[in-house]
Amino acid sequence: MTKEVFNIGGITVGWYGVIIAIGVLSAIGIALIEAKRRGENTGHIINMALLVIPLGVIGARLYHVIDQWSYYMQNPGLIIGGRGLGIFGAIIGGVLGVIIYTLWKKLNTLRWLDIVAPGLILAQAIGRWGNYFNQELYGYPTDLPWAIFIDPAHRLSGYEDYSYFHPLFLYESLWNLLGFAVLMLLGRMLKSRLRDGDIFFLYIIHYSIGRFFLEGLKLDVWTLGGIPTARWITGAAIVVVTIIMIIRHKKYHKELI
Repeated sequence: MTKEVFNIGGITVGWYGVIIAIGVLSAIGIALIEAKRRGENTGHIINMALLVIPLGVIGARLYHVIDQWSYYMQNPGLIIGGRGLGIFGAIIGGVLGVIIYTLWKKLNTLRWLDIVAPGLILAQAIGRWGNYFNQELYGYPTDLPWAIFIDPAHRLSGYEDYSYFHPLFLYESLWNLLGFAVLMLLGRMLKSRLRDGDIFFLYIIHYSIGRFFLEGLKLDVWTLGGIPTARWITGAAIVVVTIIMIIRHKKYHKELI
């Protein structure tokens, strides 16, 4: 399987980069639709993207380096300019960008997080296909009909004798695609009952549930106390965000009485 789309004058464009770019453009497009639907100035989306995208990339890279620190400790020259991104870092960096921009422009931060959330999870669904071309983000060996073949060069140590593995990138992509549909529908069907921030909080809960369970199929994960770090993060996110939503809605209903 080739990773390259084309090579011109020594400049290589890979499928991973192309797919990430498609995901980013899709996120911007959906955010424009949501901003217009909510009667907001769509010009903020483009301006916001100029801050959100770089911070998302920086966050993604930082998370990956921390995740693979044992490798980068021995190869410090690859920390900057090397390959590898972590989705949690991308989300944190991107959200930080939205917060900084909305505070700067004196906008409703939670409302704008709602606007960008559906596009964000769609971008994640699209971006996971970059893992397919890189032959990464696969799980334990399996003989299921939809198992993915991994070239010997990309098999993790200890699994060289296996050929087919769980396509975790596909599982997560489909889960995120479902999340996109759910957020878009709820934003329209329950718009009179939702509070600012609810769509964003539901995004966190939906994504976290899927990632929590998929971590059980993942190979070579970063762990804390013998438990995948991603499970600590997503488990905590589910509990904390659910409690926040319950408290906010109880308070809101009391104000209406």
